[in-house]
Order: sequence, then C-alpha cells, then structure tokens
Amino acid sequence: MSQQYPQQQPQPQPQQPKKRGVGKIAGLGCAGVLVLFVVIAVATGGGGGGDPTDSSKKDKAVATAEKDATKEPATDGKSPAVGSRTQAEEFRACVAESGTPTEKAAVKHVTKVTGADKRNDILDAPEVFTDFSGGLAGPHQGEGKLIASAFTSCYESDNGLVTVYDKDGEVLANANY
Repeated sequence: MSQQYPQQQPQPQPQQPKKRGVGKIAGLGCAGVLVLFVVIAVATGGGGGGDPTDSSKKDKAVATAEKDATKEPATDGKSPAVGSRTQAEEFRACVAESGTPTEKAAVKHVTKVTGADKRNDILDAPEVFTDFSGGLAGPHQGEGKLIASAFTSCYESDNGLVTVYDKDGEVLANANY
C-alpha cells in the first residue's frame, strides 16, 4: 500500500539585499560637502571685501537720517530726538524730499512701516500699513501702488519685496525693490 503524502512546495530562497555602489555613496557625500560650502559662503556674504566706508549703496532714507543726525537736536522738548524717529517718519521724510506730488499725498496715509531697517539683501520683506480700506480690488489700489513705488525710490535691496496693507490687513499692493 502506498501512502499519499501531500506534495511539499519548494520554499523560496530569500533575496539578497542589493549592494549600493561605493561611487554612489561617495558622490552623495561630496555633493553634501559642496552644498555645505555654498551655504556657508552665502551666509557670510561671499567675502565681498568691499570698502566699509563706501556709501554708494546706502539708502536715501538712511543717508537722510545720517544728515539729520549731524544737526543739533531741537531742544524745545516738543519734537522727539532725531535718533528716535520711527520707520514711518523716516519713510515720509524721504518721500517729502524726493517724491512726486501724488506720492507725497498717498504717503500721508501711512500709519506704520516695519522691516525697513533690517536688510540683508537675501530676502527683505518690509511692510507698509495705511489707513486705507478695500484691499487689492478696492478704491485705494492706486494709492497703494504709489506708496510701493515711493518705497522703491527711497530704499534699495538686491532681493526685496515691499507689501502695502490697508487698515484691515489686506494687501493693497506690492513691489520689488
């Protein structure tokens, strides 16, 4: 008598893990080191070696503030010292000096300016707040563009974007400067 046994299935052999090429690992390591050097070079300014006394790239508003700082401060007690002017006051002063009549009228509505004093030419994003309303599609969009244009005339940056907001925090306009 023959006994019937169930047929045994051959067991699959485990697959060997794929070997990574030494060249691929070395290439990725070298690329990482290269990226690290680029990041360090950008962060340190690339070693520009420029003249620290060169004022050709300074902003008009900063130059105006420096001129005002050389004058003696008023001692009547009513006006604040020149060094304590807000960014909005500095911006208005710059536009009053070099702006067009329509820019001067629009800048009278500026209530606050932030981020104009800190520039690194990598990603500068100052904000200008106004007492206008209506947002981007509102009736004061033109004045918002005038304010952004006036800002680009007063300040310089290699990679800056100024944004003008209305009183509700909605965007009125923006411009590269």
